[in-house]
Amino acid sequence: MNWLNELYKVNQREPQKEIERSLVNAIFRIYDRFPRIGLRERIGQQEMSLDITDAYIHGHHAMIEAGVGIGKSFAYLIPSLLTNQMSQKPVIIATSSIQLSEQIHKDLRIIGSRLGFSTVRSVVGKGMGQYACRSRAAEWIRSDDPNASVSPLAQRILDYEIDERADIKAGVSDAEWSHVSVNDCKFERCQHKNACLFYDMRAKLNAKAHEIDFIIVNQDLLIRDLMKKKEGTKSIISEQPALIVIDEAHNLEAKVRDARTLEFTYKRICRVLDTTVQLLTKQSGDKGLFSQSNFIKKCAQHIFKQVNVDLLHHAKQDNDRIKVSEIKGIVLNQALGHLKDFSLRLSILTSRHEREIDDAFEAINGLITLIHVLAETEDNYLLWASSPLGVATISICPKDISQFLKYALFNDKVPVILTSATLCQGGDTLEEQYSYLTHSLGYRGEFMDRKSSPFDYTNHAMMYISNNVPYYHHDQRENYIEAAYKELVQLCNLTQGRTIVLFSAKEDMKYIHKKLISRGNENTWAVHVQKEGSSQDSVIAEFRKSKGVLLGTGVFWEGVNIEGSDLSQVIIFRLPFPVPSDPVYEYKASVTENPFMDVFVPDMLLRLRQGTGRLIRSETDLGILSILDSRLSAAAKKTYREQVLETLPFKKVTEDFEVLEKFVQNKGIRHAD
Repeated sequence: MNWLNELYKVNQREPQKEIERSLVNAIFRIYDRFPRIGLRERIGQQEMSLDITDAYIHGHHAMIEAGVGIGKSFAYLIPSLLTNQMSQKPVIIATSSIQLSEQIHKDLRIIGSRLGFSTVRSVVGKGMGQYACRSRAAEWIRSDDPNASVSPLAQRILDYEIDERADIKAGVSDAEWSHVSVNDCKFERCQHKNACLFYDMRAKLNAKAHEIDFIIVNQDLLIRDLMKKKEGTKSIISEQPALIVIDEAHNLEAKVRDARTLEFTYKRICRVLDTTVQLLTKQSGDKGLFSQSNFIKKCAQHIFKQVNVDLLHHAKQDNDRIKVSEIKGIVLNQALGHLKDFSLRLSILTSRHEREIDDAFEAINGLITLIHVLAETEDNYLLWASSPLGVATISICPKDISQFLKYALFNDKVPVILTSATLCQGGDTLEEQYSYLTHSLGYRGEFMDRKSSPFDYTNHAMMYISNNVPYYHHDQRENYIEAAYKELVQLCNLTQGRTIVLFSAKEDMKYIHKKLISRGNENTWAVHVQKEGSSQDSVIAEFRKSKGVLLGTGVFWEGVNIEGSDLSQVIIFRLPFPVPSDPVYEYKASVTENPFMDVFVPDMLLRLRQGTGRLIRSETDLGILSILDSRLSAAAKKTYREQVLETLPFKKVTEDFEVLEKFVQNKGIRHAD
């Protein structure tokens, strides 16, 4: 289109004021054309695009809450396309999930095509664990391991039927996939690199500025790239973006913590040491490196023997995080000395295998930090043990991640846009409303007016708070769960299924699922439960087809988009307060004056808003939100009740089941098939 060419030319010849005027005018011209290109402008969408344009022009950061239904992705993709057109630099968009990354990629294709951007070069970047590794699959086939379930999977990878986990439509367990996914990639040295989607993706991520337009990644990958740039090692993503947009930014703190959490197993430590010695001896020929490595391995073996005892005595389930008892009986300082020697040697090593050296250097420095934490000479880290997939694992994580983000992200080198439907709490000013995430992230930038959802919650939805269920206490869990179960069945019957039940604890979900399926044909609706693995597309499709009841936790609290009458009710089984004994929240609570109101309530509200946002997904949707946690009832007189009611968009709230029944009947929510 001629006007796009003109916009690019303006950037080459005009002063800053003219560039600003041209960009803003381009936004208005695009939205004026919406009806002619089959698009409908939504309330708040154009304002959000202008906010982002202003941030780019003036080089500042912006935090924008964009309510469900305003068309958030188009709102940031439009100014991003214009920014890329003018700057000839890529725009990085970071999301919180693979599914959202792929959806944004589709949206980019749609809006780019309709607006006349003929060639938009883009790549979707995913973590290595999502890709199949033919090298590892070949090793598995050659091994003598009798695990029959993995061998056919490995063969399909070698036969080029599977390139990534999403290609397995029936799903695959984490345990099986862990044997054949990319792990410690050999990159240039791998014989399978020319047919590897992971290798190809990584090459595009690090393309030169003029060779790629949009880089769409999950937040984990962006954070890992920021960490590498901060440490001075080879980056993953292009060095010179024009703009960074972080979607679902309410997840950013948790994603940063996860990315900065270092996990150690005995086998992984041995693998790192073997790789390091192999790299170093190739150049130096120093055989003494083997004895140093063996000493560190013996220390690690002793440490994990003790950790296994700790887990046996204190962990109730695999994902429980427990404290690591004091390490005795080994010389940690001597192991530390050997590791520092390895680190120094790697730092001055020159080789054509630069990426492998960087990875080994990073891994050895991680081990150095672990030893410091275990020896209690480093107190800026949290430490815990767990046993995911039944393997003893030690984890360390920085206590405060805000300083990292201030330095690595909010450093004013590139404008950063943070957006989500759930960034705010209650408060009179924008600063107060955005304050929880501002403090957690170390954010420094502008706060934009909240773009409210255009959906009619007043007439289309009602919130029901149960006052019949006992207050939840862990030592009386069975009383609570039995009463909540009875209420749940009554509510599911009210809408004849068409219900998603959101749990904050897997054990609760498993208990209710077992109880529901034990009733056999007593219920008139089918029961579905979340599947293991990252993709839930198949179970959602089954739920929509049966119009039954779907039980979910974790990923189901956000990202699920079911419009129409297939979903008429969302049930919150229990308010999603974080676990107080979790080391992260235990630390956050220790540095505030009022931990409950400053940490636990705001965190619960962010997740609750995400869960309740699954209900109304279009202008015509009707439904009810039911909360089975009577701590929120008026009789409980909890200090956070008013804050919850103020923050959620539901205007009609009742604790009377008969009032709820009447609303369902009047609105035609109870369906007759």
